[in-house]
Amino acid sequence: QVQLVESGGGLVQAGGSLRLSCAASGRIFSNYVMGWFRQAPGKEREFVAAIRWSGSSSTYYADSVKGRFTISRDNAKNTVYLQMDSLKPEDTAVYYCAARPSLSITTTPSRYPYWGQGTQVTVSS
Repeated sequence: QVQLVESGGGLVQAGGSLRLSCAASGRIFSNYVMGWFRQAPGKEREFVAAIRWSGSSSTYYADSVKGRFTISRDNAKNTVYLQMDSLKPEDTAVYYCAARPSLSITTTPSRYPYWGQGTQVTVSS
């Protein structure tokens, strides 16, 4: 089993920054992909960013956040981060960390079997 715990959400003004953390525990293996997703009220859960747990640090971003958000990992701390800069009101959502036992990065939420409880991010205009 894999346990994921997000933290770092909060209220920020437009143009501001937040850094989300995802602490992983349990059976995280080197061939995992870690992803960040978000879900706004009344909308479907959508992909934000992903990174492989080890090896190549290849990253992948949704077009809506490219150039503003950065995903990274600290293997020693078993933690994945999402640095969010130049935040916009449309970034307001609950942000979720997810894990997938595969080397293949996918943007489809249903292909990630492990999820955290989510952390709220609210961006005021």
